[in-house]
Formats: sequence, structure tokens, C-alpha cells
Amino acid sequence: MANYPQLDNARGVWNMKEVYDAVMGGYWPNALSRGVFGGGQAPTIVNTTDYVTIASAGDATDFGDLTAVSTGKAGASSFTRCLFAGGETPTVQAGIDYFTVMSTGNAADFGDTTDSRRKSGGTSNSTRALFAGGLDPTVKNVIDYVTMASTGNATDFGDLLAANQATSASSSPTRAIFGGGAAPGSVNVIQFVEIATTGNSVDFGDLSAVRDSTAACSSSTRSAIGSGSTDVGSTFTNTVDYITIASQGNGIDYADLIVAKQMRGNASNSVRGLWAGGAPSETAVIDYITIAVGGTAADFGDLTVARGTAGASNTHGGLNDGYQGTRITPLPQGAGAGQRTVHATSTSPSSTTNVDFFTISTLGNASKFGDLITARHNSGGMGSAIRWLIQGGATGSTDIQYTEFATLGNFADFGDLTDGRAYTTGVSSATRGCSGGGDGYVNIIDYVTFASVGNATDFGDRTITASCMGSFESTTRGVFGGGYNAGEKEEIDYITIASTGNATDFGDLIAANESLTGLGSSTRGVFGGGVGKTNVIQYVTISSTGDASDFGDLTTGRDNFVGTSNGTRGCFSGGRTPSIINTIDYITIGSTGNATDFGDLTAASSAGAGESNGHGGLS
Repeated sequence: MANYPQLDNARGVWNMKEVYDAVMGGYWPNALSRGVFGGGQAPTIVNTTDYVTIASAGDATDFGDLTAVSTGKAGASSFTRCLFAGGETPTVQAGIDYFTVMSTGNAADFGDTTDSRRKSGGTSNSTRALFAGGLDPTVKNVIDYVTMASTGNATDFGDLLAANQATSASSSPTRAIFGGGAAPGSVNVIQFVEIATTGNSVDFGDLSAVRDSTAACSSSTRSAIGSGSTDVGSTFTNTVDYITIASQGNGIDYADLIVAKQMRGNASNSVRGLWAGGAPSETAVIDYITIAVGGTAADFGDLTVARGTAGASNTHGGLNDGYQGTRITPLPQGAGAGQRTVHATSTSPSSTTNVDFFTISTLGNASKFGDLITARHNSGGMGSAIRWLIQGGATGSTDIQYTEFATLGNFADFGDLTDGRAYTTGVSSATRGCSGGGDGYVNIIDYVTFASVGNATDFGDRTITASCMGSFESTTRGVFGGGYNAGEKEEIDYITIASTGNATDFGDLIAANESLTGLGSSTRGVFGGGVGKTNVIQYVTISSTGDASDFGDLTTGRDNFVGTSNGTRGCFSGGRTPSIINTIDYITIGSTGNATDFGDLTAASSAGAGESNGHGGLS
């Protein structure tokens, strides 16, 4: 609609759904999007810096000069600053220069990287810039970082999987992706780190072919990795692969650039990706693609000087969905707003990697979401509005794997539980997930912080030692019910999620039970099914304490199934009757009554794990 904000301006009447879709979809207006290209070889080394407005095709304009002539630099940027690090003059440098993106003028000194190197990969979110790998004279595996709002020297972050140079780098607001490179021969490896943490990189997958001296552009969800050499400097390619940043997997060939070169500068505004210049036989050509579409690149314009160069932009996908300015607070994901269930299916005692999803507000069958890193059954699940984690599993796994609800794809490694166990269950707030109990009949509760990745920390203990519990949560409390330890348990206990400490007695189930499931709104928690293939649904008011009351019946009695909700509607999926089934039932949480058929999973599932991005722990 013409009245509403367009991709190249911020005028018009605001509609809140349009705002929400644009922010969460990564296509907020980009009227002030600049791509800045610093230094390079033309064929002599230069300090030239020029810029373009990404939303409007046209030739580059002079911006200013680097502090010294330099090539082989790594670029990164925040909303306000762009940084160019390392390079050679022809001596190899450690210096970092910076510019204020929306001004023009010469660069100022920022500090130094942890060691001198050229041909690093540089990327950033709105706070940190990371520089990975490089050459001087040996190939480096170092990753270091700076905080862009300040000035000063870089700090060690961790290491790449192996020494690498001439790798591409791109990012979402949370992840940095490094693709291809030379180690010392051309490689196809893609690897990633979580920007807010420190630590070594993790394998992501492979490019469609080996290549080095690549350049990558990104939206908040997709990285486009293109150009480069397939044999360290003799044969050049115009191929562009894409990956979905929040998942893991191999690159998919989906676009072709106009120019097949290496050492191309990159810039993006989350909608368009630009590749500028290139060497050898230096070119000034800038070409671009629409990141979400791919295809054959179009001509954008020319640099002021033909050269191989480095690029940065103030609206790339790592900057809070790639738009210029301060991010608005997203609309609430919980209390009925988050509608996606993610369900890792299994056929216990067999494990699978398959993960389904469905939309809670719309009746119908589930679809394929992606795959776990390793097959699991008898695992637990917990999630924020953004991320879902699956933890533990048979036999005695410590693994925590994660994905992001909004993006279909495969899972990544998050860290480890404090103790290996299956038959655990999770409760969550918007920021923290707590995993309780498990086989070996333990009372362990440990927790993780969703926004980072890393190992779980001890939280406290349940009031009983048990496995096979049900659970649900409000925005403040996590509730565990029932379980097994030499017999079924009736106890319900609770924790305050934002603190640490031992659980407190809440009340009792209608009858002792195990292998039941739980779901809830922010005020009411519901337990369903359980051993003996019972069809009983029961509930409690989470803010009080007391025994459970009868709610109604499932469509069929079952145990070992998954419960999820959007704060209004609750869904029960899969289970064992004793046959393993793919049935999904639903209830309206605020009322009482029997469950109704919703649809089916893609496959029968027992002892799976699941969560939604609208459960009762999210405000």
C-alpha cells in the first residue's frame, strides 16, 4: 500500500502490524544506508575511501582517506562508525582506522588488533566488531574483537577451527559467520561464533565449492557469500551461495555476480547486497543482488578508483535487523502473540533428528522444521520468544542444542547440562531456561541464559528426586509435577525462575503419575495424560499453591507426549497409547472441558520434546 513506509523512505502512515513485520522480517526502511569502501590495490596500494547510498544505484563519491595507504583490510560497522582493520602498506599492519559513517572526512586511529595481519574477515553487530584469521607471513587462526563505541586495542575472542586467511565474514545481530578462505589452499568451510560471548568457532557447513578471498553480505536472517578465487589466485568465480544464519548446513548456489574477481568490497542494507571493485586486473564495477531472492546481479555503478577493496555499511544484517536507528521494542511474543510450536519427534526407544513445527492459532497438520545435530529421545525442551533449546536425552546426554523459532533449519550446539541425563523437563522465562530432574532419579535443577551460548549452571534442587515430570511456567514461576522414582509421584513443586535456590512445595496432582506433560498461560498451568495411558487433564492456578483440579479429557489417553501453548490455546502432540501416534489435540486454557482434534505431526512421535514462542513464561 502506497501510504505505508516503503523500503527507500520512512514516510507514510504507520500501521503496527507493518512495523512489526518489517522489524522482525529484516526489511525496515533503509533511507540512510551507506556502503563505505576503504583502501585497496589499484594496482598500487591506496588510501582512497569512497561511499554509496545502498538504496539508490549510482557511482561512488569520495569520502576521505585512511590514515595510511593500505590493502587487505577487514571492514566492520555499527550504526554510527565503520572500522577498517589490519592490512599491508606493504608492511603488514595491526592498526584499526575508523570513520563516522554519515559524515565525510579522513579516518582516525582506533587502536590495534592483537597482532599484525592482512586478509582477515571482519564483521559486527551494533556493539562488537570481530576480526578473524589473516596472514603475516603465516596463516592465522586468531579471532579478536573491539567494542565499537569506544576506542582501544582489540581483545582475544577465541580461535577459528583452523588457521585461515581471506575468509568472508557476515553477521546477524547474534551470530558471526566466516565462509571459505585459504588454509593455505582454498577451502569450503563455513564456521560461526556467537558475537556476545567469547570462544572458539563451531562448524556450520560447507560452501557449494572451495573458494577464498570471498565477500559476504547479509540480512538479519541470510548470509550471501560470493565471488573469490577457487585456487588461491588463478581462477575466479562469480558464484554466490546463501545460508540461513540461525541454522546450520551447507551453502546453496543461488546467484551470479557480473564480475568474477577476488578482494571485492561488500556492503548491504539487509535488502540489497553490494560487491564492489575487485582484483587482479582491477575493476571499479559495483553490482548488487536482492539478498532474499538471488538470481543474476544488476549493475549499481562504479567506485571512484578501480581496485580490490574492503567494505562496511551502517545497515547490514547484524545491526538489529538491518535498519538505520534505534530498534523499536518488538511486539510481545508471549501472552497469545507467539504462535509457533517446534516439536522434536522421536519413536522411543529409537532416536531421530526430525523436528516439526505448526502454528497454534490455526488448526492443521505440522510441517518439517529441520534437523537436530544428533538424534535424541527422552529429552527436555525450554524456550524464550526467540530461541528453543532441547537438552539431555537418552542415554545420559549432556548436550544442549538450539534453534531460533522464526527461522526454519537445522540446530546448533549451545553447551552442556551440569550432568548427563534423560527424562528431564524445562521451564522458561523470556531470558532464562531451567532444566529439572532426570533419570538416575535426581533432584537437579540447572539453568542457562538464552541470549548467550554456554554450559548450564546449578540452580538448586527439586523437593523430590524423580524423572519423567510435567512442567509449565508463568512469567515468574516454574512448576514441576509428578514423576517417577520406584513408583509414580504426586508432588508438585515450584521455583522462582529469576532467582536461584531450591524448589518449594506447591501441592499434589489428582493422582500420582509420571510421563505426563504440561502447558500453560501466564496464570493457569495444565497437566495432561500420563502413565496408564490416562486421558485426564488437570490444572492449577500458578500464582497460588494447592492441589490440582479436574479440567477435562484428552481425545485419547496417552503418555510421553509434548505440551505447548500460545497463552490462550494449549496443544498436546504425539505420545503413546500404547501405539505411537502423531495426533495433536488442543484445549482453551482459560476454560475447562475436553480436548478437540487439531491435526497431525509429520510422523508418529513418543518421548519427543517441544516448546512454543508464546508459552506462559513470556510477557
